[in-house]
Amino acid sequence: MVNVSDQRPGGLPDVARGDQPPLAYPTVLRALGGCAVRVVTLLGRRRMHLPTSWVGTRLRFADGTSAPVYRETAIDYGDAPARCVLVVTFTLRWVRGWGHAVFRAESLLNTVLFAGFPGLVSKLWLANDSLGRYRGVYEWDGPERADQYARALWRVLALVSVLGSIHYVVLPGQARDEFLREPQATGELAPEQPAWWRVVECSLRRRLTSLWSAPARPGWRWRCRRARTARGCG
Repeated sequence: MVNVSDQRPGGLPDVARGDQPPLAYPTVLRALGGCAVRVVTLLGRRRMHLPTSWVGTRLRFADGTSAPVYRETAIDYGDAPARCVLVVTFTLRWVRGWGHAVFRAESLLNTVLFAGFPGLVSKLWLANDSLGRYRGVYEWDGPERADQYARALWRVLALVSVLGSIHYVVLPGQARDEFLREPQATGELAPEQPAWWRVVECSLRRRLTSLWSAPARPGWRWRCRRARTARGCG
């Protein structure tokens, strides 16, 4: 469990919490129902988007694993005064080999399970790493909202995930791009905690489709260099 602690001197936020008990089933069902309704509203008002600026970026973590971003979901949210980062990980049961490509393709349908939760700003969908673990990197408005979402999500993931593989951590006071561009800061947040969530490097190799089949096009290296420079990634 990640302990709750106050903000450190100098404005550097500590890790807020992680791996709290999941919410009760009735609470989760009500939350998912409200989420689905809000997703319909977001789609109807065209406030939900699938940007591509981070797609293809490989994130490397302090535990030695890495995974590329294969999709991004963003909400037209406006100002988020209490921005925070939420990182979730899980390992799917019975999914091997080409099954991962199938999951990545169909996972778009899972948007209805999270995009309507209050306070969501964006989500980066990461593919499985070398250990078979998936991760999601979210930006949220409000650590408490992020925590409630993660505890509701646990009930859903538990239906398809390996027992004991579901974990999450909330980082208050950090925007997502700050979390990714300044990996050295995350090591200071809680160096004694498990390293599966701590990003140490992000690098754009090439733009990919959700099924990893996009051909190289003339000029893509130049565009990647520009994108790397704009995002501050190595």
